[in-house]
Amino acid sequence: MSRYHPLRIFSGDANRPLAEEVAHILSTSLGDLTVTHLPDSEIHVQVNEPVRGEDIFVIQPCANPVNDNVVELFLLIDAFRRASAASITAVMPYFPYGRQERMAKGREAISAKVIASVLEMLGVSRVIYFDVHAAAIQGFFNIPVDPLSAFPTFADYFLDQGLENAVIVSPDTGRAKLGSRVSSMMGIPLVLMHKRRTDFSFAKATHVVGDIKDRIPIVIDDVIAGGSVLDTLPALLDAGARPEIYLAITHPVLVKDSLKKLDAPYIKKLVVSNTIYLPPEKKHPKIEVVSIAPVLAEVIQLVHEERSITPVLSKLPGAR
Repeated sequence: MSRYHPLRIFSGDANRPLAEEVAHILSTSLGDLTVTHLPDSEIHVQVNEPVRGEDIFVIQPCANPVNDNVVELFLLIDAFRRASAASITAVMPYFPYGRQERMAKGREAISAKVIASVLEMLGVSRVIYFDVHAAAIQGFFNIPVDPLSAFPTFADYFLDQGLENAVIVSPDTGRAKLGSRVSSMMGIPLVLMHKRRTDFSFAKATHVVGDIKDRIPIVIDDVIAGGSVLDTLPALLDAGARPEIYLAITHPVLVKDSLKKLDAPYIKKLVVSNTIYLPPEKKHPKIEVVSIAPVLAEVIQLVHEERSITPVLSKLPGAR
């Protein structure tokens, strides 16, 4: 990528409002393309303007409908490559199949690796994503990957709220490192929950480690889908937490009856990012959306100008 090639931002259909916000911050406009869903369920893409010799950033989080959005991204990348773009960056705020990053049992596909392999085969120059479920996914690529996070934005949000006697709660041991970093950002203690997952959609907390008595929990996680993290919250109340629980979760996938679970009186607010577009049917009075567009726009500008993004990465959870 080079500052000598024009910077162009395009958006698939998955989250155009986010792409528009990023383009506005960068004082540019979105490129012109057309995505058509054909009667036989195939997808057709058409780039409606020349992109030869340009640095292309195509923004497409691959949430529900996951497979449609993934194929749309693949086809857009192919179209840009065939149109002689100088470089193509796949900006995937929500990386698909991120929870299928290993073989938990025999004869399973490592689906996240499949996505990475196809992106490289299609000719992507770089990948940008936010809060991928397993950090090891970065190692599936042989091209540059910029792993960004919404948690500095969440930390700023909660610091502005001025909550007294709050603690960060890691919902499981896999999020302990993230929880430690966020608690350091905010200067508040960390509490750890241990949980046991019985299937893809349900988890049960077994015990809570740390002082949470009479404190306000801020539970963090990378994704909320079926709402299993919500099933574990009563364990915090049993341990003495105040019945006003906040959640800070990057990706609001929100399937099944997860929205109904938010009606629990002890849940104060679910704060999510706009990595995924929330349609009207997934809105809830307790959901508040904060924007990661400023972080994304800054990184896109730095990458385009071939400058280091270390100042951005150094703010992120898990930074060394």
